[in-house]
Amino acid sequence: MKLQKNHRITLWQVLGWITVLMVLAPILSLLILAITGNFDHWHNLLQYVIPTALSNTLLLLIGVAIVVGLVGTGSAWLTSAYHFPTRKVLMWALLLPLAVPTYIMAFAYLDLLHPLGPIQGVIRELLGYSSPREFRLPDIRSMVGAIFIMGLALYPYVYLSVRVMFMSQSANLVEAARTLGCTPRQAFIRLILPMARPAIAVGISLALLETLNDIGASEFLGIQTLTVSIYTAWVTRSNLSAAAQIAIFMLFIVTMIIYVERLSRQRQRYANTQRPRAIQPQILTGWKAILAIIFGWLPVIAGFVFPALYLIIETLKRIHNVGTVSSALLSSTINTVILAAIATLLTVFLGLIIAWVVRQPRFKYGKSMVRLGSLGYAIPGSVLAIGLLSPLVLIDSAISHIMEVFFSFPPQLYIMGSIAGLVIAYCIRFMAMGIGSVESGYARIPLSLDNAAQTLGYSPTQIFRKIHFPLLKPALGAAALLVFVDAMKELSATLLLRPLNFETLSTWLYAEAARGTYEEGAIAALLIVLVGLLPVIFLARTQFKNTY
Repeated sequence: MKLQKNHRITLWQVLGWITVLMVLAPILSLLILAITGNFDHWHNLLQYVIPTALSNTLLLLIGVAIVVGLVGTGSAWLTSAYHFPTRKVLMWALLLPLAVPTYIMAFAYLDLLHPLGPIQGVIRELLGYSSPREFRLPDIRSMVGAIFIMGLALYPYVYLSVRVMFMSQSANLVEAARTLGCTPRQAFIRLILPMARPAIAVGISLALLETLNDIGASEFLGIQTLTVSIYTAWVTRSNLSAAAQIAIFMLFIVTMIIYVERLSRQRQRYANTQRPRAIQPQILTGWKAILAIIFGWLPVIAGFVFPALYLIIETLKRIHNVGTVSSALLSSTINTVILAAIATLLTVFLGLIIAWVVRQPRFKYGKSMVRLGSLGYAIPGSVLAIGLLSPLVLIDSAISHIMEVFFSFPPQLYIMGSIAGLVIAYCIRFMAMGIGSVESGYARIPLSLDNAAQTLGYSPTQIFRKIHFPLLKPALGAAALLVFVDAMKELSATLLLRPLNFETLSTWLYAEAARGTYEEGAIAALLIVLVGLLPVIFLARTQFKNTY
């Protein structure tokens, strides 16, 4: 089929558009389900559910935005503008909380900050109190506790993007401001901070999207958010239309977050005509260096060291007391690895197809395909699961009918009754990572190599196999690593789409915390954190390789 001279619709373009349709299907399904659903329950929702859930969600988003903005930006400036002992280690250590998902952070701090827990016990001993009746900290199961925990887990998104911005700014601008009489604080507020606003907006928006996707931490801490309401409406009340209609609120909030982030970047543009020269860190000594070390390491200690030590100690206690882990936990670990591996292979493959299609110079719809294909990352897992239900049921019905007619198989659920539904959800959710990583790899391969290979008679398949694939191996490896780790941590979509009697490490931990038993939940959490360290190490090596 020809569109114009020398331009044909290729198989890869067809596969690329099918992938885009796969990403758009749950959104369209969600809208149809919400519009055509029953509205009789809305009186109850508007009176008892929506006001509380919406206000809690907005308060949580505002609080998390403030915490991650202050901690992330402050940490980025501290490690960029000042030199003090342990700075080189601190630069990458500030990324460590990325390895601890929000629900694991909440799981750990519920025990750590319990009135009979170790932290409050040490504080009472130092202050001379003997029991929680005499002294106790405020309950962690509160909005303040949720903001504190999610802020600790998500500030690295702001830190990473803002520090890259700080390191790329020219020192000449800072020196010019100093010659005009600005103090270091004034130069930071009037010059550096405004130039960093786009990076701050990007980091905060990513943190807020992760906050919306959270279900475990909010439920553990007793905060009724829109995500928790969706899960309750579907699983507890079996009201799918109500869950879909609540999910529309979440999509609206997601859209507003993305819109505000892009608007802030468009309205805040600063051109730097100076020759780039990295900011020279100011050497701190004495009490200033001590304060820098304390404030610099506080987020790392609270966001990674305390939870990690807690999980290690609880795991060792469990192994020492029992001697082994249960077969159910081992089965959950195997399920998690298999599920994440399959989703990773498929996601990277589909991302490679889109990146390959977009690379073709004659393809006019590259930007649209990339944006639409990456849309799934902005959709919370619970919303994605609701939107996928109807399309997967339709596909299951068609497959079951075909198998019954041609092979006399009994009716059954081939997708919803297996891990196929979860694999599809993971692919849609993490497609942006596959596309982005492969695109960045392709950006380092000039088109002149393709043209030269074509003049030598190489076919497109040979060009990919002999030229592209060897050069893309680092990018493909990075994409696979990021997708695999995020797939292992995913909780929201997994809770709603998993088949019966199928547990992953995240759902196992969720069940343990819901029952109030922490024995084997700590082991599952520790395994997730250990795997989560892999992308943190990768980011540290790639982002801070040449910084000192």
